[in-house]
Amino acid sequence: MFNLFAMTAEAAQPSGLGSLLQLIIPLALMFGLMYFLMIRPQKKKEKALRDLINSMSVGDKCQTTGGIVGKVVNIKDDEVTIQTSVANTLITLKKAAITSVVKPYSDDN
Repeated sequence: MFNLFAMTAEAAQPSGLGSLLQLIIPLALMFGLMYFLMIRPQKKKEKALRDLINSMSVGDKCQTTGGIVGKVVNIKDDEVTIQTSVANTLITLKKAAITSVVKPYSDDN
């Protein structure tokens, strides 16, 4: 009777390759789902912001990571100078510090 129980327990355990696949497939599906729900959209947003910053020109309005809002008055390499207030305060900062850019509206239509 003991031998019968031992054989039944062995038959209930999957083989080494089968148990490995049962472990890997759910993990692979979970990582794939996480990539499509979290990582891919974030990369798209970063690329869109990078393209917007690279197409920025003098006269555009921008906002920095610190919340400073101003009008772009000069662009040089990776630095941007913005005018921030009525007193014409000029601030020079890196392009990486810009979080949003708004193109001015033109009535040329």
